[in-house]
Amino acid sequence: MSDSNPQKLNLLMERLGDTDLVSSRWLRAHGYSSSLVARYVGSGWLVSPARGVYMRKGGRVQWEGVVRTLQARECLSLHVGGRFALAWEGYEHYLRLGEAPTVTLYGMDRLPGWAAKLPLSERFDSCGKGPFDFPVLGFTPDVPRQALLDQGLERRTNVQGVEGIVCSTPERAILELCDAPPKAALVYEIDALLQAMATLRPKRLSVLLRHCHSIKAKRLFLALAERHHHSWLDHLALDGVELGSGKRSLVPGGRLHPTYQITIPGDLDEHLG
Repeated sequence: MSDSNPQKLNLLMERLGDTDLVSSRWLRAHGYSSSLVARYVGSGWLVSPARGVYMRKGGRVQWEGVVRTLQARECLSLHVGGRFALAWEGYEHYLRLGEAPTVTLYGMDRLPGWAAKLPLSERFDSCGKGPFDFPVLGFTPDVPRQALLDQGLERRTNVQGVEGIVCSTPERAILELCDAPPKAALVYEIDALLQAMATLRPKRLSVLLRHCHSIKAKRLFLALAERHHHSWLDHLALDGVELGSGKRSLVPGGRLHPTYQITIPGDLDEHLG
């Protein structure tokens, strides 16, 4: 197909929504040469919000469109998880979010360089693989919903209508947050979150706990969950959940939990207000 064939431009425009991006790598792989892309930019069909990535003129750069591009076009196994997934689910009131929102992404793949250079109020934080031993999933649109749910993941649509963003369910996100570097402030945050999490699904939590390789995350989660006496706690199946041995010091001067042998702050009730 010739570079001058208008069908190539039409096809590209059909593929690009208002928040979609395409990388130079993706364009080359789909038969769009550098000279042709430069021609599209010069003619006003495409704009480049950062070096190495393009979108249709008049499009909007939004974090949701970036993540969808990373998952569906770049085929990166990165999902929204941890703190930001919980905020997106509606737990902002219980989270200590900074002034600039940080989209926490989990997965083995690395973020492309252009993702950090986009004109966004949010920034992206690549948190690594996370605390689970599940096999790596690609997040192309044809991945079955059940395959995602089996790993504590789901597709979510934002208020602007950006569809199909893969993110952690609350059950997975809270365990990802429990695996973050231990600080007293983090423990207070997780405790406040768990107080509000009365509707977690015990069957899903049981599977996630069995596949979680972080002893610290599991002990912290269970120790704090026990404080709030939610009904789902009685239905957790902890057989096969490895909790390790010995004591774990999480915060200096903390109180040792008698069951889960991990130190937690002794003033948690005061911080709940």
